[in-house]
Amino acid sequence: MRILFTTVGLPGHFFPLVPLAWACRARGHQILVATTDDFRPTVLRAGLPACSWSSSGGIADVAATDGVPAGEKRFAHGLAFAQIARRSLPGAEALLRDWRPDLVVSERAELAGPLAASAGGVPRAELHWGAAELPEYQAAWEAEWGGLPFGAADVVLNPWPPSLRAAYAENHRSIRHVGYNGDASVPGWLTGSRHPRRVCLTFGTLLPHLGSRDIGGLVVPLLHRLGSLGVEVVVAIDDRVAATWPALPGHVRHAGRLPLAEVLNTCAATVNHAGQGTSLTALAAACPQVMVPQFDDQFDNAETVAKGGPGIVLLPEETTTEAIYRACRTVLESAEYRTAAAQVSAEIATQPSPADVAATLEDWF
Repeated sequence: MRILFTTVGLPGHFFPLVPLAWACRARGHQILVATTDDFRPTVLRAGLPACSWSSSGGIADVAATDGVPAGEKRFAHGLAFAQIARRSLPGAEALLRDWRPDLVVSERAELAGPLAASAGGVPRAELHWGAAELPEYQAAWEAEWGGLPFGAADVVLNPWPPSLRAAYAENHRSIRHVGYNGDASVPGWLTGSRHPRRVCLTFGTLLPHLGSRDIGGLVVPLLHRLGSLGVEVVVAIDDRVAATWPALPGHVRHAGRLPLAEVLNTCAATVNHAGQGTSLTALAAACPQVMVPQFDDQFDNAETVAKGGPGIVLLPEETTTEAIYRACRTVLESAEYRTAAAQVSAEIATQPSPADVAATLEDWF
């Protein structure tokens, strides 16, 4: 088959597509990833063929909504994605006409591919991210387009384990989460076994780019406070962000870019923002979580993980250095979080792998 994968220009949206795209290519299918021109180098570094159908659409669009009140943030982000799709649609229509895919696979925020596929009668699958239904995105898309001119995807693939899914997702098809972290090298100290007192702090690929959130102002004091727990701390964050921080205490093993899947497999706990990739990578690694969500699906992801047992959630108004410190101490010292994390990890391991799903796509389509 000829399979077109489509994504907005955000790593957290594209990275979950990579294992499935690899698996489809390994089965001999022709693969092409369509995105915006400014994001194309990220796709190419994943070893996948890429083309662009518009100039830009990703971090800058989301960052432009940073000043929107918290209660309006989800709608604002949905509107940003709808506007990206409007800019991308002419290129998407031309690409589908010229490349003639047999199937379009889109991440849930990318709208141009589904619109063009619907108009051309091409089957489509959606890779779902996040635990949230996000009706605000639907409302924003309808506001931008005057109603959505296409129906639901033929297949919705969901990497969240079934026990943690909300009722709206009960008919989604399972796909196992396989972590992909871009071109981040694995240092030698990550090749050993799980460290009983290692804690990873990470805030994903988007949050450090949002000006209203002083990541360093939260993380640096926290790093000093965590020293009293006798832990080794690693901070997985953009190298450019870490370079702006002052000298860090000696129990900080590393601060900078790291492959999260390999890091969390060695950690006893993680402090994170409850992004889709981070949450699922931690769950797959049986790593208990302290979650400090900031916007959109992160709140639902955090609540879902906490209800499942492997973590503690702190809302923005509760997020202080001392509160995070106490939560870290709790998940490190209480066996119930480790037990719950191990149970969810075992459930994730039973889900169909991307290779299994790639084979099944041939039967579905």
